[in-house]
Amino acid sequence: MGNGTYFFFMLFENLGCVKYVYFSLGFLFYCVVIYFNVLIILAVFLERTLHQPMYILISCLSINSVYGTAGFFPRLLTDLLYDTHIISFEACLVQSVVIYSYAASELIILMLMAFDRLVAISKPLHYNNIITKRFLTLLIVISWLYPMICVGCAGLLTARLKMCGNKLFKVYCHNYEIVKLSCVNQNIINIYGLIVTITTVIFPLIFILYSYVKILIICQRSSQDFRSKAYQTCIPHIAILLNFSVAIFCELTLSRFVNGEIPIELAVILSLEFIVIPPFVNPIVYGLNFPGIRKKARYLIKAFK
Repeated sequence: MGNGTYFFFMLFENLGCVKYVYFSLGFLFYCVVIYFNVLIILAVFLERTLHQPMYILISCLSINSVYGTAGFFPRLLTDLLYDTHIISFEACLVQSVVIYSYAASELIILMLMAFDRLVAISKPLHYNNIITKRFLTLLIVISWLYPMICVGCAGLLTARLKMCGNKLFKVYCHNYEIVKLSCVNQNIINIYGLIVTITTVIFPLIFILYSYVKILIICQRSSQDFRSKAYQTCIPHIAILLNFSVAIFCELTLSRFVNGEIPIELAVILSLEFIVIPPFVNPIVYGLNFPGIRKKARYLIKAFK
């Protein structure tokens, strides 16, 4: 089987009329996700008082959510609506790159948010000198470019593999699942994948954990008022981090199971969590917990009516 081939999404088979229910729910959910995240983006960029590093990074999360869901939902809805569930090898690689560069960027942005809060709490007098506009812009560019380059290179390595199978037991293209369908030695791409995982998942999580532990130590030595303000800005970030970390853990763990070892329904739910739940939860958490965003979002909702 050459690389000018097609893959079949096997999990869409035999859905019957229930697929139209899934399509309706998926389309409605996608519209809500886009609406909430665009609202956060507009609120931050249209309100001058929100032109601060913390809020800009929050808007970056929403931009990343729009990017990631755009790589997943349109294809999912198409597969639910039609009877053929075939995707070309090239299109499959593109979807895989989009989805996993989204996931890597999400963690790196969360790492930048932890760094921002660490500097703000540990060195408040030097905060503006450290987190300058130019430095923040550089960090944001890196948070998007580095994952795209890493995941894109993984896609190029996968594109060179000769395929011996074409059945994907997923509802989206998963690079590791594609690699497992190849009939050549996979050691190089597996080693590369491990390096990418360490730099885009493990390292950011370690740095985030270090940052919030240090923040907790600083807060314990500070006044009650200082602790209250610090917790108010950090708790939403930690909630988002825990949600995404659990989702990524489920995805990385699930990809190592052999098809059939766990129920299909559970496998689908766990594999979709990292691409479905964070884009929906993030704008709600930040919209409810930050008065500046909440106020501007309400104004925009009224203006759109």
